[in-house]
Amino acid sequence: MALAFYIVAGFTAVAFLAAGSIKLIRPKSALKENGMPWVDDFSSTQVKLIGFAEVLAAAGLILPAATGIAPALSPAAGLALTVLMVGAAVVHVRRKEPPAAPIGLAALSLAAAILGIVAIV
Repeated sequence: MALAFYIVAGFTAVAFLAAGSIKLIRPKSALKENGMPWVDDFSSTQVKLIGFAEVLAAAGLILPAATGIAPALSPAAGLALTVLMVGAAVVHVRRKEPPAAPIGLAALSLAAAILGIVAIV
């Protein structure tokens, strides 16, 4: 079961590390030009904070379980990402955009959290 957790959490962490890094590095205008029109609803600071939360949670999925230091934080990071992606899905629905990506990432994050609870905690 721990192997399943590390596989799912690893894929989830890579996805959120990439997505969060892009939001941290690129300016808001570049994000909008590259297919993220939702940034119009948020300030530049809020977009950077969303990116920071994604990067921090990606690290939180893997590091606590891998190091054995407070391993209960790994499933907590998965739950936090699930909540973040449910919020993202709501934003997309309100903007009449397809919410498939955030819903899929929410499911992946929830799977990592559940596997972490079963295998790690």
